[in-house]
Amino acid sequence: MQVGFLLSTCAFLLVSYIHATKDPNSAPNRHTAVHLFEWKWTDIANECERFLGPHGYSGVQVSPPNEHALIQNRPWYERYQPVSYKLQSRSGTEAEFIDMVNRCNNAGVRIYVDAVINHMAAGGNKGSAGSSYNPGSKDFPTVPFSAWDFGDSLCKTASGGIENYGDPDQVRNCKLVGLPDLLISKDYVLNKILDYMNTLINIGVAGFRIDAAKHMWPNDLNKLIGKLNNLPSKIFGDNKRPFIYFEVIDLGGETIKNTDYTWMARVSEFRYGKFLSEVVQKKYGQKLKYLNNFGTGWGMIPDGDAQIMVDNHDNQRGHGGGGDILTFFESRGYKIATAFMLAWNYGYPVIMSSYNFDRNNDAQGPPSDSNGNTNSVPINADLSCGGGWVCEHRWRQIYGMVRFRNTASGQPVANWWDNGNNQIAFSRGNRAFIVINNDDSGLNQWFQTGLPQGQYCDVISGNVENGRCTGKTVTVEADGRAPISISNTEADPMVAIHVNAKL
Repeated sequence: MQVGFLLSTCAFLLVSYIHATKDPNSAPNRHTAVHLFEWKWTDIANECERFLGPHGYSGVQVSPPNEHALIQNRPWYERYQPVSYKLQSRSGTEAEFIDMVNRCNNAGVRIYVDAVINHMAAGGNKGSAGSSYNPGSKDFPTVPFSAWDFGDSLCKTASGGIENYGDPDQVRNCKLVGLPDLLISKDYVLNKILDYMNTLINIGVAGFRIDAAKHMWPNDLNKLIGKLNNLPSKIFGDNKRPFIYFEVIDLGGETIKNTDYTWMARVSEFRYGKFLSEVVQKKYGQKLKYLNNFGTGWGMIPDGDAQIMVDNHDNQRGHGGGGDILTFFESRGYKIATAFMLAWNYGYPVIMSSYNFDRNNDAQGPPSDSNGNTNSVPINADLSCGGGWVCEHRWRQIYGMVRFRNTASGQPVANWWDNGNNQIAFSRGNRAFIVINNDDSGLNQWFQTGLPQGQYCDVISGNVENGRCTGKTVTVEADGRAPISISNTEADPMVAIHVNAKL
């Protein structure tokens, strides 16, 4: 009896411990993060205070903060070539990073660090903090790492790189696009990575995106996660674990499955953006009506295991699994997909916030001066960004839906309606309701919204300001029904209302 009790207690603690890494550690009633790709720390700190906090965003995924290679023409991917774990990058200094984390936490916005721990730099010889290194001899003296700390002896291919993605041993033991592959199974290497990540936790970071996770053995990653510090209790409360989500590209048919990693943390569900983009673009006979069981009903991982996105910094450039992914370049479809994502009850969403780039030069780095220093993000009078920064998270149609998601949290999908084609509507309990018209014809009819009687502001076309709607107004009758019209030619063919946008 006593043995059985101890075993069941241990099992409960293990499940609780694993679940803890899937918790985004958000401030209360915040459920959507944003990836401020390549932003400077000073700009992120300002954005947390002036926009993200007030508009209900939960967190920011930041670009890798460690020292990285300086590569000719300053491509974005230099951030993914670590030189050392000093907190000095093209986004700013260690002091600026600490100030950003503190200010964002004070604004109720958590910081998630993109952690590049699979490999070190393959290019350049000078780092963003001034460190010298030699990728050829695998000499990174600032850490220090030497040739002994890399897994060349484990790789069985002639080139030393991955030659066959159908072979899990190659994928995890050989070099990814020529990047020196760290031997994380070695205690010395693991402890250097731990020192880096625990330093970030102690500063106040809430969690990590683990880059290139499929290129590391699950048990090695589990050992690493288990040794991470708890989050600072004065910010997050007692015994909170860092939020972890792994980059494991699995579009189906992969030898390495995303479910190989879901037992210890969340995983980026790359099929989500692929499938949703195909539906909105009407590829392969797909229709909005088929979204009525989107998520696990489509073979995706469980809700609590999934970090989701329409696009990310890789696949908007055709990398990271590629596919016909919607991006800011196709703004109408992108807004439809994002509105659905934020209205639907599945996964933990991260909005991509981009800078503009030449599609014929997908290596192009962020807006910068002639010396390669990243430019600040100018904010226009209409809240949009200038200077080459796209800032999808500031699009009204997206930040309005962030509040929709916060309001709808915990409520089931109800009152589903579709026209058998590309017009759909559904409520989230009795708190929120959305209609989307992606058909070639107009929509004009009464809907059961599930909401209390009253006048509501459509959060797609406008906001609530001074007790009135700056966009469309929707009147819900005593029986919960409301008349809604959406032309098929509208730039934003959605209407979304919720109880916190009621007059």
